Amino acid sequence: MVANIRWILVRRRVSTGVRHLIALAGALAMVLPLLWMISASLQTMEQVVRYPPAWIPNPFAWENYPTALTFLPFGLYFRNTLYVTAVVIVGDLISNVLAAYGFSRYRFPAKDLLFAVLLSTLMMPGIVRLIPTYLLFNQLHWINTFAPLMVPSFFGSPFYLFLLRQFFLGIPDDLTDAARIDGCSELGILWRVVLPLAKPALATVAIFSFQASWNDFMGPMIFLTDERLRTVALGLHSFQGLPYMSALYNQLMAASTVMVLPVLLVFALFQRHFVQGVTLTGIRG
Repeated sequence: MVANIRWILVRRRVSTGVRHLIALAGALAMVLPLLWMISASLQTMEQVVRYPPAWIPNPFAWENYPTALTFLPFGLYFRNTLYVTAVVIVGDLISNVLAAYGFSRYRFPAKDLLFAVLLSTLMMPGIVRLIPTYLLFNQLHWINTFAPLMVPSFFGSPFYLFLLRQFFLGIPDDLTDAARIDGCSELGILWRVVLPLAKPALATVAIFSFQASWNDFMGPMIFLTDERLRTVALGLHSFQGLPYMSALYNQLMAASTVMVLPVLLVFALFQRHFVQGVTLTGIRG
């Protein structure tokens, strides 16, 4: 009996170890391109083209960063991207919080049908909406402005709405009913009761919104033509297309690292809230 228990424990530990090794191998395969990008950004061109490749720069070519960021006005591109991203995050939070609260707390005819229709739009490729969207923004004289990149966020997103609705459904009705009995308005209930409990879900939506807006390339490429309005993604593409930069991969990797760094910092700072929000929205409702 004791031998059987020991064998079961050993087999369980071996199985757990194998799963951890597989997960570690997968994580390493995912992070290797990022590590190579950072390494190449600190190497000279002689080191970058060396075979076999050298992962540790020797010496560190720190001058790649200021050199890469002065070929084009990346400071202006960063300000444009920060402005657009901040407005998009605010728009996504406001619109989707209000819509998700309505879908989770109110009863009205065809609510489930309407919610299903909203979710079905997730299956529609964005490229299908590109031409009619461009024609609409052109009629509104919004081409070559930041409006096409920011205004749609104030009309909600089915994915963010779904995440927030699922989280709101997990908040007990007793809390909102008690606040309503005390005379609190619906907006007061949302602000004082629901949102403080929904911080993980709000952080999840904010991170997704930041990542999507910061890395957006298609929108700026289609709607922006003025060089002064370029975002970081569009500036990086322009940087790559310069004739004299075609062989300077180290400086291209330096500019790419600077673009990726804010996304990594945001995820690192809010990782706990992000994981908690995704986990809870997946098991509630």
